[in-house]
Amino acid sequence: MKLQQLRYVREVARCGLSVSAAAAALHTAQPGVSNQIRLLEEELNVQIFERNGKRFVGVTQPGRAILAKAERILSEVDNIRQIGFEFTDEAQGNLSIATTHTQARYALPPVIKRFTEQYPNVRLSLHQGSPTQISDMVVSGVADIAIATEAIHLFADLVMLPCYEWNRCVVTTPGHPLLDEQPLTLEAIAKYPVVTYDFAFAGRSKINQAFEERHLKPNVVLTAIDSDVIKTYVELGLGVGLLASMAFNPKKDTDLRAIDAGHLFEPSTTRIGIRRGGFLRGYMYAFIELFAPHLDRRTVDAATHT
Repeated sequence: MKLQQLRYVREVARCGLSVSAAAAALHTAQPGVSNQIRLLEEELNVQIFERNGKRFVGVTQPGRAILAKAERILSEVDNIRQIGFEFTDEAQGNLSIATTHTQARYALPPVIKRFTEQYPNVRLSLHQGSPTQISDMVVSGVADIAIATEAIHLFADLVMLPCYEWNRCVVTTPGHPLLDEQPLTLEAIAKYPVVTYDFAFAGRSKINQAFEERHLKPNVVLTAIDSDVIKTYVELGLGVGLLASMAFNPKKDTDLRAIDAGHLFEPSTTRIGIRRGGFLRGYMYAFIELFAPHLDRRTVDAATHT
């Protein structure tokens, strides 16, 4: 059994059972991937993948167990490699962050600026997606750190580290009747069409919960994953916007007005997700602490190795 065979098996599974896509991702030839998987199956005397002719169409029950073990083994191999990098060149390397649009656009820029000033030789990669997608990126090793509000807790292989709490505001066009509501209520918001986040993003579950508890059903006419898209459609008069307070900037969003809605909704918590038992290089700890100053190296280690 060879590590390369395990990498081939893992990559085929990641690529939706496409051998050609796995070969391209691994920069190797398709016949070599197929052949090595066949040799591994012969050695283990089980089929890892179900086949229809020459095509892989599923993963067998023993294949699922083998994939789980292969993922752990390859993760530990990566950890060993990272240890070598840490002690040979502490200030150089790569840091891959998976996050949502709201975090990438509004929370991360000042942190990334400070980090790049301190670690100019670390190459940063920023991946955006839904909370589920970005969590999966860290579990699969595509990214080192996930930053999101939703979904991280659904992944047993990730450790959740709470960073900060935030709440919401209502955005309207100038002169909108909601601007005269003192205090703002959910009943008042429910009178108007609402533009807000897609259900999987930015604490949308807290919005739904608040209205349900008041036996109200908001008229959500448009959902989006992007705060800027929400603001654009509010400007066009499609409805009032419900979005993260951090996403409104009065100096830039001059065609809109914001009303604080923090008293109407439970606060949401942005969290960092790290692969359980994974090895973090020194600059990764530094990035986490820049983003959430209470998460120093000792705190992170205590959480990730329990």
